[in-house]
Amino acid sequence: MFKSRKIGRDDSWEGIVTNKSRGMLDGSNMYHFVEVHLADGESVKVRISRRLWKSIEVDDRIAKRPGAAPARE
Repeated sequence: MFKSRKIGRDDSWEGIVTNKSRGMLDGSNMYHFVEVHLADGESVKVRISRRLWKSIEVDDRIAKRPGAAPARE
């Protein structure tokens, strides 16, 4: 099971993309999500930008550094 939460500006994590999804949660805006399996064994579902969502695939490595947006490694 995964835990879904909003990414904090000062959060830092790194992991492997296990699933991609998108949806119109509020009926007017498309949101892009990835499920990431972290090194400590935990899985989290995070919202990412459309540009990043389109550039990654399942099994790609993605990282979030403090003060920066998630990025492909």
